Amino acid sequence: MKIYTRSGDQGKTALFSGERVEKDTLRVEAYGTLDELNSVLGLAASFCRSTRVRQHLQMLQNKLFNAGADMATSLGSKRSIERVASRDWEELEWAIDEMEEDLPRLKNFILPGGSQGASCLHLARSVCRRAERLLVQLMKQEEMNPDLLIFLNRLSDFLFVLARSENVEGGGKEVLWTG
Repeated sequence: MKIYTRSGDQGKTALFSGERVEKDTLRVEAYGTLDELNSVLGLAASFCRSTRVRQHLQMLQNKLFNAGADMATSLGSKRSIERVASRDWEELEWAIDEMEEDLPRLKNFILPGGSQGASCLHLARSVCRRAERLLVQLMKQEEMNPDLLIFLNRLSDFLFVLARSENVEGGGKEVLWTG
């Protein structure tokens, strides 16, 4: 199978549901940002020292493929896909609560950074926030799975906690914001 199809040479792409749209549509921008986020998570995993954090990242990368397929498939589509559901963002809440038990209590804002892995996770968090903003815009134009928005909101929180955990477990130092 060839990697190139030439079907996008005129500036159009196929959604997962099969319909063709311009490559600069808001939907394509939103799920393209999830693809970017997934790549940043792969980069983070290559730097993270914590086995627990790397395991979470692999799980997240799989979930992001599902979220991207969800975004790329109209709700009315006959194509059967696994949609993001409440269990996906609830799992993130449970993981956040569990991981926060092992972290120092935050009394100040921290600057993004620390170890290489944690720094990549902070970058991932900001890419996730961008995907969330794009989804909010998209939801004003088209009907979308509402669990996607909740998932992305929890995911950015989870990535923040993962970055903190990587700093604690991987020897990075959190720097407090001094204002």
